Amino acid sequence: MKPIVNRLLAGLGSLALIVAPAAAANLNASLKAGKAELKSAGPLAFGPDGVLFVADPSAATVYAIDTNDNKASGAPASEVAGINEKIAAFLGSSADQILINDMAVNPLSKRAYLSVSRGKGPDAAAVIVRVDSKGKIEELALDAVKHAKIALPNAPASDAKDRRGASLRNEAITDIAFVEGKVVVAGLSNEEFASNLRVIPFPFTDVSRGSSVEIFHGAHGRFETNAPVRTFVAYHINGKPHILAAYTCTPLVKFPISDLTPGKKVMGTTIAELGNRNRPLDMIVYKKGKTDFILLNNSSRGVMKLSTEKIDSYEGITKQTDVTGVPYETIAALKGVEHLDKIDDARAMMLIRGESGSLDLKQLALP
Repeated sequence: MKPIVNRLLAGLGSLALIVAPAAAANLNASLKAGKAELKSAGPLAFGPDGVLFVADPSAATVYAIDTNDNKASGAPASEVAGINEKIAAFLGSSADQILINDMAVNPLSKRAYLSVSRGKGPDAAAVIVRVDSKGKIEELALDAVKHAKIALPNAPASDAKDRRGASLRNEAITDIAFVEGKVVVAGLSNEEFASNLRVIPFPFTDVSRGSSVEIFHGAHGRFETNAPVRTFVAYHINGKPHILAAYTCTPLVKFPISDLTPGKKVMGTTIAELGNRNRPLDMIVYKKGKTDFILLNNSSRGVMKLSTEKIDSYEGITKQTDVTGVPYETIAALKGVEHLDKIDDARAMMLIRGESGSLDLKQLALP
C-alpha cells in the first residue's frame, strides 16, 4: 500500500485525498543517531522527508529511519532482471538464501527500497537495500543512522504458534502505512480478539494496545477475530478517513479510522468477497482520468483492479456468499506479481516472478 506514502491515495467524489498537515514539522528532527538493531525486516512504508518506516515483526517493533534520501527526482528505479540474484550476490549469498519481504518506492527520489532476510530461520539477518535510476543496488547502512523505534506492548509471545504450528509472532506486524501524522499498524496481538489495528502518533512517544477488529467473512460464513489484515490502504469516504483492508480468502473490509481508539473492539464492514484460497499481498490507489482505482495483487488470483466509484454505497456482507460486492477485473497481462508500489498515477514498480523462478524489478504502466 502515498503521496504521503505511495499506498495512501484516494480521490474524487465521495473520496478525498489524504494529505499530511501543511504545518507538519520535519520528521527527521525527532530521530537520533545510533544503531538500528533490526531483528527482522518486514513491511515498509514511507512518510514525508524520506523517512522510512520499517516493521520488525520478530521484535514486535516499528522503526522510523532517516534514509537521507529526500531530493525530488522524476527518474524512478531502473528495471533490474533477476534482482533476487543480484541482491544475493551483493550480500555475498545465493538467491535461495535470501527472501525479499516487501518493497516501497520513495515518493521523493523514486528509488525502490526492499526489505530482505539474508539466511533462513531465526538467525536470518535483516537488511534494507535500495535501487536507483541506474539500477545500482546499495545497502541502507543501519550502524549509525538517525532513527526512532517503538515496541508493541501486547504482541504475541515469541514462541506462540497457531494451530498449524506457524509462528504467531511473525504476524505481529503484517502491514504499515503513514496516515495524517500517524503510523497505522496491522497485525496480531496476544488479546482474545487477536486481529489488531493500531494508530501510533509520530514522532513516537507512546503506543496503546490498539483496537481489536472483527469482520464477517462471507466466503467462510462466519465472524472472525483472529485473522490479521494482510494489506491495506487509507482513503477518505464521504470526507472521513478510513482503512480499506484485505484479508486472506479474500474479504475487503472498511474501518473508519475514528473508530480505532485504544482498547475498543471494532466491527468492520465487509464490502466485497474477492475469492477463496487466496492471500492478498499489496494494495495501491491511483487516479486514471476522473476515477480512482485500487490495484490489489494476490497470491493465486492475479492482479485485481477495483473502481472506487460508489464505494460508499455497498452494504455490509452478513451472510455466507461467493464472490460479490465491489466489482473487479483481473488484469490478465500482469502475472507473477509478488510486490507492487506506486511511482505516480501513471506507473508502478513491481517485483514479478518469471516462469524460470527469477524475480524481476519492473516499471509498468498502471492499467
